Amino acid sequence: MSAFKLRGYVSLADDFRSGKTTPRAYLDDTLKLIAERDGGIGAFVVVNKDAAAKAADAATARWRAGQPLSPVDGMPVGIKDIIETADMPTDEGSPLFKGRHSHRDSASVHALREAGAVILGKTTTTEFASSHPFHTTRNPHDPARTPGGSSSGSAAAVGAGMLPAGLGTQVVGSILRPSSFCGAVGCKPSVGAINRLGSHDQFSQSCQGAIGATLADVWAVLRAIADRAGGDPGFVGLSGNVDFARRSKPNRLAVLQTGGWAMTTEGARQAFEGARGTLAKAGVELRSRTDDPQIEAVEQAMADALPLTLAINAWEGRWPLNTYADLDARKLSAPALDRLKTAEAMTQREYAELVARRDAVRTRYEACATRYDACVTLGACGAAPVGLGSTGPTNMNVGASLLGCPALTVPLLSDQGLPLGLQLLGRTNEDAALFETAAWVAGSAFARDDLVGTIS
Repeated sequence: MSAFKLRGYVSLADDFRSGKTTPRAYLDDTLKLIAERDGGIGAFVVVNKDAAAKAADAATARWRAGQPLSPVDGMPVGIKDIIETADMPTDEGSPLFKGRHSHRDSASVHALREAGAVILGKTTTTEFASSHPFHTTRNPHDPARTPGGSSSGSAAAVGAGMLPAGLGTQVVGSILRPSSFCGAVGCKPSVGAINRLGSHDQFSQSCQGAIGATLADVWAVLRAIADRAGGDPGFVGLSGNVDFARRSKPNRLAVLQTGGWAMTTEGARQAFEGARGTLAKAGVELRSRTDDPQIEAVEQAMADALPLTLAINAWEGRWPLNTYADLDARKLSAPALDRLKTAEAMTQREYAELVARRDAVRTRYEACATRYDACVTLGACGAAPVGLGSTGPTNMNVGASLLGCPALTVPLLSDQGLPLGLQLLGRTNEDAALFETAAWVAGSAFARDDLVGTIS
């Protein structure tokens, strides 16, 4: 496994205040690493060096004056290329929109600029953030393997140590899976927690989240957005704050297999059993489907999470795929055209039944989740698969999307000598509590302070 060092940012606050280092120096190192590494990885669509340098210089001046705008002031951030940026095109991973420029920022990007973050570049995504990889982004730990998708570039850039954080989106497994494959921290927040206006992902399960080097970096990015742009319309948005130093030990965790367990590798299952042993040794009570009938009920309800999600997405994706086909169907992938065909064969009544089924699963999960500090499972089915024609199975990640709850993956495990995440799921709209549980798990149970970080 490659020994890329994850590069946190927000924990450097005291060094920025004292002048030991500066945001501009951090950016210069970032650009040097991108020049050295990205040629073999392909995480970026475009890097806006000149604008980034100006933003980093302004942040340096604010830190020197003792007036940073936020903990992410000066942080270089990559933006998944379905999220609009005023100064860079948004291609959506499709030849149909190559070079398209809206000349406006999405809500999240504008909020990050207000917080002083350096919007460094656009990171690769699959076609319309779905399953087809028109790009050739590679896993930083093994270039023969997929980085996962659809937040491929953000995860690969962070996993290669080129960025402290990048924005991602998820409707099936598009943050958690690539984060697990690339060895990064990934957060899919509660549905509606982060304002995604100006992002081309209109599905009802879609969430905008972040991928980063540490839990603190990821939380700081999400907090900066929520403080300035709130959540999706009709949602209050991400709430609470996280004390990364407190690290309250969870009393009880629920172990979930989800409908994806049959797809997991032997190495992944062994790694997870080792994690269970580590947590138990640290004094945490672990209960599973064989111990608690409510967990068993959740497992049964989640068994068909993937086909249920794909059916919901098919109907919701009818538009804009039908308009894209009208523009130039030759520039759409075969999977995109198949999804459109499926959608056009569906009825609104069928969709209503699907949503009702999802609501029932969510109700069952929340009833069980109130009895546990969090749920724990694998961050992916195993190590990143060999080959670039697929972004890998989503079976271990789709559960959190279907449930609408917050989920984190932290690179605490390995399979085949490659990164593998430990996934934690929390209660909906209690994202801060999940981060505090994850900080204890990573920092105290696994002694990985480097994956926790601090915010000061």
